[in-house]
Amino acid sequence: MCENFSIDSSSLTAYIKIKDYLLNELQPILYDHRAIIFVCIGSDRSTGDSLGPLVGYKLKYLSKNNIYVYGTLENPIHAKNIVNTLDEINSDFKNPYIVAIDSCLGSLNNIGKVFIQKKPLLPGLALNKQLPGVGEMSITGIVNISGSFEFLVLQNTRLNTVMNLADSISKGIYYFILKSLDNSNTNLSNINYRYHNLI
Repeated sequence: MCENFSIDSSSLTAYIKIKDYLLNELQPILYDHRAIIFVCIGSDRSTGDSLGPLVGYKLKYLSKNNIYVYGTLENPIHAKNIVNTLDEINSDFKNPYIVAIDSCLGSLNNIGKVFIQKKPLLPGLALNKQLPGVGEMSITGIVNISGSFEFLVLQNTRLNTVMNLADSISKGIYYFILKSLDNSNTNLSNINYRYHNLI
């Protein structure tokens, strides 16, 4: 079991390595019949904070066979509703395995990288918001440099950086889900068509 993982989203094989990591770490969860919930956190009102909703938007048709996606551009999960959302998830599912997805600020040489860690995500840290830790696994994309005036930094983040991260993360999750469903009777052609119309 690998605790930490990182990959540059500009790498042509980034999504494959994300898929492989998720298969290795999450297949045992599926075998235990636990629901896997991808909670995509952020807001579409700020470019730098839109990574989570973009990933959720790209995966919104992929809630299948005990794998679910929460948080999209239409219905983002953010500071004002995250506690209620987590309460709802824990009410609807017995012992769910939550994978939290969010953007993050970091060092200059890490911009554009995807980090996966087997620990809860702490949303709102860049903006000094006190929110509960989310999930047993976290997927973060470094969208810009950390430092002073984080709110302005998020507002002035390049959309290209965010989209590259969203593409790598969503494709990695997409292929993880398809591989997980390979041996089921699920009709994969409809999932393929819907996802590829979103990218």
